[in-house]
Amino acid sequence: MNYIKLGNTGLQVSRFCLGCMSYGQPKTPGILHWPWTLSEEDSRPFIKRAVELGVNFFDTANVYSNGESEAVLGRAVRDFAHRDELVLATKVNGPMRPGPNGRGLSRKAILSEVNQSLQRLGTDYIDLYIIHRFDYETPLEETLEALNDVVRAGKVRYLGASSMHAWQLMKAIGLQRAHGWAKFVSMQNYYNLLYREEEREMLPLCVSEGVGATPWSPLARGRLARPWSEEPPTARAKSDNFAKTLFGKTVDMDKPIIDRVNEIARQRELPPSQIALAWLLHKPAVTSPIVGATKPHHLEDAVAALSVKLSDAEISRLQELYQPHPATEAFA
Repeated sequence: MNYIKLGNTGLQVSRFCLGCMSYGQPKTPGILHWPWTLSEEDSRPFIKRAVELGVNFFDTANVYSNGESEAVLGRAVRDFAHRDELVLATKVNGPMRPGPNGRGLSRKAILSEVNQSLQRLGTDYIDLYIIHRFDYETPLEETLEALNDVVRAGKVRYLGASSMHAWQLMKAIGLQRAHGWAKFVSMQNYYNLLYREEEREMLPLCVSEGVGATPWSPLARGRLARPWSEEPPTARAKSDNFAKTLFGKTVDMDKPIIDRVNEIARQRELPPSQIALAWLLHKPAVTSPIVGATKPHHLEDAVAALSVKLSDAEISRLQELYQPHPATEAFA
């Protein structure tokens, strides 16, 4: 396993992060409920194997499986690893319960949700606390001051942001700097070979401000891991309505890129997922892509991708077919 500093910090994280959204079936259906998540029994082997492979960076969120993802990860950490050797990231903003204060980034929400995440994770601190989306209904200063307070209280070590526009991140960093508040050190954005709009403003901003990019869905919901015609008849493929907002309008633009990934994979005699991840890892702004794993080879392929070195010609061939895409609805 290779390790790299997260942005302009001294914190070292594994070159890829295990995303835990697929782990932990909710005991009771919550506001967000996904039928394709794995049970705790089926999830634990992936977390254990990731630790064995040297992964020290794990990402979840309070909203995943109505909190069960955090609980499953926390119990696995206690059984398979030493807490201080790992970097645990979780997120806040999503709907956790009905009602006017059941979601968002108000002071009330942050101070309540951080305590509940700590309890579910079974730890007294969170390494990286991430705002899951931008909250248009809460004054930004209120959110940033509350986040600073949980850092100063020792409940959180570092702060991160996710899926927003570059101007929003820069406005937040400017306020944090002006007030002497704890600064965002990571950006969990949507970035892969099928969606490269982040190269226009967000990634250059991350490099300029010392923010480490930890892209989610680096394989575009698996589309970069197989020929485009091989859409699996899985429960997730059938029920993942969010994927339709990401790919529904861009299929014709995406097919040639997927074909090109598979073409280079055949030439290199490698799985296409390794080619797509290797391309992402060569980007200077990218610290640690968030890789999900629901089959054993997912973890092995991610580790193997760390050793794949693409030539300049291969990188050019992968990139030359891209066409501008509309901004993803992930920012909403």
